[in-house]
Amino acid sequence: MLLLFKNPVGGSFIILWSRKIFARCVMGRKCFALIKRLFPALGILLVFLVQVAIPDSSLHPESKHHYYEGLLFILLGMSLLFFALSFFVKKIREDLTEKGPFLLGAAGLVIVINLATAKFALLPVIFFPTYDNILSVFVEQTVLLAKCIWYSFRLLLLGVFWGVTVGFITGVFLGFSKKVYYWINPYIKLIGPIPATAWIPLVLTTFPTPFGASVFIIALAVWFPVQLMTSSGIQNTSKVYFEVGRTLGAGTFFQVFRIAVPAALPNIFQGAFNGICAAFIALMTAEMFGAKYGIGWYISYQKAMMMYSGVYAGLIMIAVFCTVIITALFKVRGKLLGWQKGLIKW
Repeated sequence: MLLLFKNPVGGSFIILWSRKIFARCVMGRKCFALIKRLFPALGILLVFLVQVAIPDSSLHPESKHHYYEGLLFILLGMSLLFFALSFFVKKIREDLTEKGPFLLGAAGLVIVINLATAKFALLPVIFFPTYDNILSVFVEQTVLLAKCIWYSFRLLLLGVFWGVTVGFITGVFLGFSKKVYYWINPYIKLIGPIPATAWIPLVLTTFPTPFGASVFIIALAVWFPVQLMTSSGIQNTSKVYFEVGRTLGAGTFFQVFRIAVPAALPNIFQGAFNGICAAFIALMTAEMFGAKYGIGWYISYQKAMMMYSGVYAGLIMIAVFCTVIITALFKVRGKLLGWQKGLIKW
């Protein structure tokens, strides 16, 4: 073996052989990365083939239009477009390489659900409609769905605004003033943990309109986590900062809004995140008790009419609606708290 390494010919052979192995490994990794970027298009193609090759069960009501196949065709075109762009855009290439296997797995889940519902009707037909019937709701009831989304968004916006505002003010007073904390905090400990939805029977009889009652319920759901995290963040701020501020002549207003609040911002955003998640639950529940429109009202109405395709359409709207709002909140948090970027991921 030593002679082989000392021999120039043998040494050259080993070097060439190592380079070939290395080149094959590099090419193998590149090929595998290329295949992973193709996984999304491959998954959509498999979903499309299953949809076209296997006929729907006769137990399901036949859809007038093939919305599902049209959607798959659009998604297939988009996936191929992104695959082509991945050769030129590094960000797209990295995202497709990372998320390709997951998207292929998601396509497999879509196929399994399609087989269990539309193709073989293994689940009760009335409760598990086909993809075509669910998509037809979005096309045929666009105006009503848009109205419900706007109503829910307005209700959520008002409730979150008042909940965050009152919660922030309450949290600042509780966190900065020991006297306020002594007199008010015991009542908050008693009232705060009660679920906001438990107040619905009382609130509906107290407020003159269901809309005002719904805003109050949502604001109550947001208020408690925001005030709790705000007061905790201010109380946990190092006393050294306040002492330095007083030494330099800082007044109470400066100490609150230039020292305490900036230091408590991570906690405040965490409270807002928890509050918005609670607000979604309160929103859906409040809209099911007396609202004229809204996503929660729409789901309740479709369930009463035994139109479960509308129920699933409402659930999809809730998922998209909540995801967009929480993503926007994290974008704002990332801008204001740049030093904590990546600490909490969504």
